[in-house]
Amino acid sequence: MAANKQKMSRSKILVESALMVAVATVLSLVKLLDLPYGGAVTVGCMLPVIIISYRHGLKWGTLTGFVFAVIEQLLGLKNLSYVTTWQSIVAVILLDYLIAFMVIGWGGLFRKHMKQPTALFAGTIFVCLLRYCCHVLSGATVWAGLSIPTNAALLYSLGYNATYMLPETIVTAVLAYYLGSMLDFGSEQIVPYGGSSVSRSSLLLKGIGGLIFAAAIVIDAILIFSKLQNAETGAFDATGFAAVNLPLLLIITLAGVVCFVVLIIVANRQDET
Repeated sequence: MAANKQKMSRSKILVESALMVAVATVLSLVKLLDLPYGGAVTVGCMLPVIIISYRHGLKWGTLTGFVFAVIEQLLGLKNLSYVTTWQSIVAVILLDYLIAFMVIGWGGLFRKHMKQPTALFAGTIFVCLLRYCCHVLSGATVWAGLSIPTNAALLYSLGYNATYMLPETIVTAVLAYYLGSMLDFGSEQIVPYGGSSVSRSSLLLKGIGGLIFAAAIVIDAILIFSKLQNAETGAFDATGFAAVNLPLLLIITLAGVVCFVVLIIVANRQDET
């Protein structure tokens, strides 16, 4: 009886993981910002893997991340045509895909140490930092002399990869926190987080607030990145930051923050009444 129950549980987790990999893959194809030499801002493609890690532990999270990494590698096979040696090919596969996406499966690391919203937020920041380090290392070594200048390759790689990983991290972290504050991913059946004390209207307001803030960050990233790309060659050019419309950037950011704060305050008051 216990063996059958355990088998059913594993089967359920396997199905959940497969579905989340499918969702993550679809989200990875929806690119809000696509850089010329690799990297993009998506609508939170890492989040499904992070949720699996939080729900079922690091083992399942890592396995799910590995499958997602293999799919991303298959989708990015053309990138291997730019490198010439077998050592470079192996390095690209490992650093830009297998390790970079497999570590996303560690997003549930803080489950036992924090409340769910904070744990998901912290886990997202942690795995995004690990992924960023993988891409930076790859850029400063494998891609140096190809898409990245040989001189100051590490500094260039830090800047280039930050242009998409920073907004990607913020968007994913915001979505993780507010999905974590709306839905209980720790229970066997996903139910509203906080039980009956949380109203549907409150959940909706929190969700809208998080989406507005994430949208503001994405718009900011687009405004900045459009000036960091050489109009003639398409190459990354950090000096273009001086041409960024800072007043517009500030207005969009403040508008997103204000809307976010107001909606959260209203939602919290609804929960109190």
